[in-house]
Amino acid sequence: MAVDRDQAAALVNRLVGEINAVIARGGSEEQMYQAFAGIFDRYADVPRIAVTALGRTPTRPTQDQLQRYVSAFRVYIAWKYGSRFREFIGGQIVVEDVGRPYGDFVDVRSIAYLRGEDPFRVDFKISDRSGRLLFEDMVIEGINMLDQESTEIRAMLARRGGDIEGLIADLR
Repeated sequence: MAVDRDQAAALVNRLVGEINAVIARGGSEEQMYQAFAGIFDRYADVPRIAVTALGRTPTRPTQDQLQRYVSAFRVYIAWKYGSRFREFIGGQIVVEDVGRPYGDFVDVRSIAYLRGEDPFRVDFKISDRSGRLLFEDMVIEGINMLDQESTEIRAMLARRGGDIEGLIADLR
């Protein structure tokens, strides 16, 4: 399917609306992390992001290991990015533009406005490769989330000598 630009913008607007609502609502860190985990599940292709970040492993993980890895990755990513979104309290993210579709993707460009900070770009790479419209990557101030996570996950795996069980434990 070709990614529809209006649908991609609407997806990011819903995503941003939920992020902004969690930020405005505040609450404990645990409550915010739980909320961000739900947002990632609804709007991000977490399994594809997790598997891409893992890359090729010295030994092929079993289906059970892969499922547990994706589950642990969900928790890891929600805590990691959820902690960053605390910086957004009192700010907002505004969708500015949608690029032309390329391949299976379209880029939705937004600007983050934080109190006391210069505005900065947050771009979302939207795809329907999983059968529904989801984001597969996010670029914050020019830093590509998928590249960053790939580097970190592969370094964790290397520190564990390629042991997927050790990586799953590290992510939890």
